Amino acid sequence: QVQLVESGGGLVQAGGSLRLSCAASGRTFSSYTMGWFRQAPGKEREFVAAISWVGGRTSYADSAKGRFTISRDNAKNTVFLQMNSLKPEDTAVYYCAARTGWSTSVSRVDYAYWGQGTQVTVSS
Repeated sequence: QVQLVESGGGLVQAGGSLRLSCAASGRTFSSYTMGWFRQAPGKEREFVAAISWVGGRTSYADSAKGRFTISRDNAKNTVFLQMNSLKPEDTAVYYCAARTGWSTSVSRVDYAYWGQGTQVTVSS
């Protein structure tokens, strides 16, 4: 089991930046591939970014490429999502997720562990 707690969400103007954090506890954090997903009102939860537990390989949704950066600090059991050039359409609840295995899957069904989410609101 692994427990995930997100933080860093908030209200920001379009063009601004936020840095989300996800603190993990429980089993060995470094053996999990970590992902960020988001869910806007009335929409399905969608993939944003992921980082593998070995090699630091990353994957991004097209909407995140060039603006968001995922990183991890295994010594601190924490994964980050740096979000720059934010747009109103980035408004959503952002969830941290973890899965065993090295694949940076974009499918939410592949992630067994989830945090409670943190709200990100981008005003125009």
